[in-house]
Amino acid sequence: MNASTAKIISPAAVRCVLGLAAVFAPMVVAATERPASHRPGPAPIVKLLAEITAKPKARPTTMELVWKGADIDGDGAADFANPTGAAPRGHDDFGDGEFGARRDGGTRAHEGVDYVAKAGQAVSAPMSGYVTKIGYAYAGDTELKFVEITNPALDYAARAFYVTPDVEVGQSVRLGQPIGTVESLQGHYPGITNHVHLEILAPGGDRVNAAQLITPRMVAVAETAASGD
Repeated sequence: MNASTAKIISPAAVRCVLGLAAVFAPMVVAATERPASHRPGPAPIVKLLAEITAKPKARPTTMELVWKGADIDGDGAADFANPTGAAPRGHDDFGDGEFGARRDGGTRAHEGVDYVAKAGQAVSAPMSGYVTKIGYAYAGDTELKFVEITNPALDYAARAFYVTPDVEVGQSVRLGQPIGTVESLQGHYPGITNHVHLEILAPGGDRVNAAQLITPRMVAVAETAASGD
């Protein structure tokens, strides 16, 4: 190197070159020591997300309302059933559907529980036993009927009112079996909530609150995926 060239390269330039070499030298060494075939795989979070999306989704769980009948004979099975599968009638222009509700200005009490229904729907036997009577809900009126079922083993009876019967006197029925269809009450009580009036008669003939023998419960039900052919 001659004297003229040495004068061109300044100390500042030398320092700059040395600094760049110090920065890039480790990168060059790392690249030569770790070829592409040995580069690390995807980050842990990426792997976790991939595993989650690959797993089958759990079936959603919904809550369903079911009606539980009391077991009064202690055999582990229900002895009563909701005749319509719906809740008792609430308040409307004709009063309330609960047991003991006021009737006729308070001169008498409601002797049954009114279970909401749609005219024409099936009515389930509220109790197992024998059909002991098919009668009329009101004297002198042959339109609205009731079905009476008696269970000799329990010594209980049940009467389901406003039912067009599909059973006959003397016929045996089992709990939950269809016994007829719901009659419309609109001809007698325009605007009333259609329902089945259920009376439960305990041993001795006293009427008891059906809502204490047939109670609602919410249970979890796993939804099943729809299957195609």
